[in-house]
Amino acid sequence: MNTEQADPAELEALRAAFDVDDGGESALGWDKVHAFEARHGIVLPEPYRSLVAEVTDGSYAGPPHDGLLGLGELPDDWGGKAEERDLSLPFPLVEEWLWEGTEAERVDSALGPVFNHGSLVLGTDGCGMYWHLVVTGPHRGRIWNITDVGAAPFGAEFGHTTASGGFAGWVAHWAAGKPWFDKEVAAR
Repeated sequence: MNTEQADPAELEALRAAFDVDDGGESALGWDKVHAFEARHGIVLPEPYRSLVAEVTDGSYAGPPHDGLLGLGELPDDWGGKAEERDLSLPFPLVEEWLWEGTEAERVDSALGPVFNHGSLVLGTDGCGMYWHLVVTGPHRGRIWNITDVGAAPFGAEFGHTTASGGFAGWVAHWAAGKPWFDKEVAAR
């Protein structure tokens, strides 16, 4: 997973997955991507960065189920306040955390940063299940699934799935029509 330089083959696979053939009209362009990065004090990880600049800024085709949100957008059912989000602060997790059943004081103080620091919300599969792309911190470039009961990184190296890590692996897994957590399905 290279978060610094876009692989042309990955970009072509992303273009095919999102079925984009509009000559880049649905993309933001590099000036708007650079302005977003400057405003938030970050550099977006590749290949997501090139996707929104050159291919498309969001898609109804998915992933996730309700479609890929545009850069910096939040889903309609987002419960937090947009002003609490700070992409420049590091995403606080490096391993799965199921907070359901954890003492309330610990959860209350830690949840804000989990939902709001260092990640873009890519979209939702409904029922409070959000997909995030980490943009700052040790898991930069990784996809995380954050729900009302816990958070887990996406990628074969973390369990739960057979997919490659990172944005391109996440999209390829979806495009192949596989369930997100296919490792558990295969084990049954």
